[in-house]
Amino acid sequence: MDPSQLTLTDITLRYADRVVLDRLSLTVAPGERVGVVGDNGSGKSTLLGVLAGALEPQNGTRVVHAPGGVGHLRQALDLPPASTVGDAVDHLLADLRSLEAQIGALERTLGDLDDDALDVATHRHAALTARFEARGGHGADHRVDVALHRLGLPGLDRGRRLGTLSGGERSRLALAGTLAADPELLLLDEPTNDLDDAALDWLTGRLRDHAGTVVAATHDRAFLADLTTTLVEVDGGVARRYGAGYAGYLAAKEAEREQARLAHERWRADLDRNHRLVETNAARLENIPQKVELSIFGAAQFRARSRSHGATSRVRQAKERVRRLTDDPAPRPAERAEFRTEVGTTTTAGDRSAAAGADRPAVLLDGVEVRGRLRVPRLVVRHGEHVLVTGANGAGKSTLLGVVAAEVEPDTGGVRTVGAVGHLRQTDGFGARDRRTVLHGFAAGRPGDLDEHAVALLGTGLFAPHDLPRPIGALSQGQRRRLELARLVTAPTDVLLVDEPTNHLAPALVEELEQAFAAYAGTLLLVSHDRTTRARFRGRRVVLDGGTIVDDSAA
Repeated sequence: MDPSQLTLTDITLRYADRVVLDRLSLTVAPGERVGVVGDNGSGKSTLLGVLAGALEPQNGTRVVHAPGGVGHLRQALDLPPASTVGDAVDHLLADLRSLEAQIGALERTLGDLDDDALDVATHRHAALTARFEARGGHGADHRVDVALHRLGLPGLDRGRRLGTLSGGERSRLALAGTLAADPELLLLDEPTNDLDDAALDWLTGRLRDHAGTVVAATHDRAFLADLTTTLVEVDGGVARRYGAGYAGYLAAKEAEREQARLAHERWRADLDRNHRLVETNAARLENIPQKVELSIFGAAQFRARSRSHGATSRVRQAKERVRRLTDDPAPRPAERAEFRTEVGTTTTAGDRSAAAGADRPAVLLDGVEVRGRLRVPRLVVRHGEHVLVTGANGAGKSTLLGVVAAEVEPDTGGVRTVGAVGHLRQTDGFGARDRRTVLHGFAAGRPGDLDEHAVALLGTGLFAPHDLPRPIGALSQGQRRRLELARLVTAPTDVLLVDEPTNHLAPALVEELEQAFAAYAGTLLLVSHDRTTRARFRGRRVVLDGGTIVDDSAA
């Protein structure tokens, strides 16, 4: 069998005036398990589409050769609602169905062929059969049933219409079919969406055992840590490879930050030194006279040494160096995310626990009910307390935060929240049709001039200077999320409400946010489905089910 090959060289792909992939190059070795990371809208799905041959770039070279087949899991199953589950399975097993049909067609003609044609047909039949059996073609339908069972859809009726399935159920069906086809190259776009912990564990083990190559775009840090050997970060249309799995990726990102800090310090020191050279030598020039009296030599006047010599030359060289350094600055690395409180300072977990022990409610819900969505007889969250709110989709988590933020009016009961509130919502606060610039969106409703706001926004490290004049509507979903986050971290708060902060953001930024949440001195209510966030969280945990608190306990 021919060797596998997966190489992209100088790939450029744009939609209208938006460049999604910009001369991107990437090579994946056979058998690698690659995680593709980046903010939502950074080009991860586009990259997988190019690898799968579903998208045609405007420039560059694509070489993808996988003799054992290619399986491409998209985020949505692209079939009409009237299609059945059986239609979807046939669609997902199309390669195997085609091989099976070709084998059957050849078998029906073998008895009618002369010796020469029979010899050709026999060889072709043998090749097709070998390919079919290598991928376990006869067991594919059984593998679909096994995968559906392990992914939480046991006994799914093949005659059921896709339109009657939820979005999560359609996603799991697509994943089951893609895995059951057992192609050599698996291209998976957000495969962990809508899976519970048991299904995630099964999927990770299944992909670890996969004999071919896996390329998966995902935000799931636990999945990346458990599965990947290599990470590829897509940002600004280009891709960067990081070895040694997820831990190696985080170590490399930290090293990049340190290198950027040192480069900026060297640049700053060089610029300051040359500014001083200009000032010092300019002052020296002022003290050199143009002409001096030298009567003792019998001369009326004597011209001083040429001003193009010595101090003048040093000034000219220093000015040129200043110009070059100013034209090509070393960017200042972003400050680490830090959420500020109106009062107090950052505390340790122990200090925060002690502070919370002083019985001072920061959030109090008493007899609160939002009909059909939330019912909380009583909830008290003390100052400085950190609370993780969990529960299934639709359990009432976002509604709870909305009530605390005074954005959702309860039908009954009382709500009291003390201090300034910051709320990072799960849905976009900035719309795709927002025509304001990034800078104006950041500054909206805040005192001060735009220069001050530009300094504050750039100081978060979430945007570069060239991003500030861009229209908000031109940003990706992940970039709009960053803008909401930038407003949150630059506004002092006493109560921080955070709804699914890992959505739409690259893992490296999420890691930094987690550290900022842990260090936050104020009161925190955090909603998250993220397995890594849940495992690392230290504090009180509240579980909602059907809009009602079913568990409220310390970590």
